[in-house]
Amino acid sequence: MAVKIHESRENYLEAILVLGRKNGYVRSVDIANYLEFSKPSVSVAMANLRAAQLIEVDPLGGIHLTQAGQALAEQVYERHTVLSNLLMHLGVDEQTAGEDACRVEHVLSEQSFEAIKHLARRVEEKGIEGV
Repeated sequence: MAVKIHESRENYLEAILVLGRKNGYVRSVDIANYLEFSKPSVSVAMANLRAAQLIEVDPLGGIHLTQAGQALAEQVYERHTVLSNLLMHLGVDEQTAGEDACRVEHVLSEQSFEAIKHLARRVEEKGIEGV
């Protein structure tokens, strides 16, 4: 059960990061639309993230990552990006690569991720045939 809570938290933080970069401003409704979750589910999650001091909410309802939230969101986003790009280099279509990366990014050890990241750099530099 703890893994699902951890994964859910990471998904919300990643969504806030992506939406903030894209739109410059993030509201609960934006997160609900992006993740295709209900507004009440997002409200509960935002309360939990606020209690964990990973986000702050301004008086107009804008959601902002705290320093700790930003660091965690960037870590998850890096994992997602590296994994999905590597899968696409291997011939997986973009949608499937993104979906698979989203599932894997939460359970991969740091050691395994670093090895995959190293491989991904080599694939970027030399192409899949050169690795």
